[in-house]
Amino acid sequence: MEPTDITIEILKGIRDEVKQTNTRLDSMRGELSGRIDSLHDEVKETNARIVASEVRTATAIADLAYATREMTDVLRAQHDLRPRLDRCEHDITALKQHVGMR
Repeated sequence: MEPTDITIEILKGIRDEVKQTNTRLDSMRGELSGRIDSLHDEVKETNARIVASEVRTATAIADLAYATREMTDVLRAQHDLRPRLDRCEHDITALKQHVGMR
């Protein structure tokens, strides 16, 4: 082979390698695109689950706050009635003693 023939053969080899590289890159591009799409779907699903969880948590917190207010109101009402109850018990004891009951 003459030097020009060798050069041509080398260039043909380089061309063939470039074509193979392009083919591999195209294949990888398609594979990566599929992976990205799959990851995107997983992220959307995860976000939906997080939102649903946050809604449940917020609802539970609101219910707990309501129950706490209700319980506070009940305890406050009992506390407010305690002096009156003590007076009534004292009066009952005094009346029992007055009529001779124990």
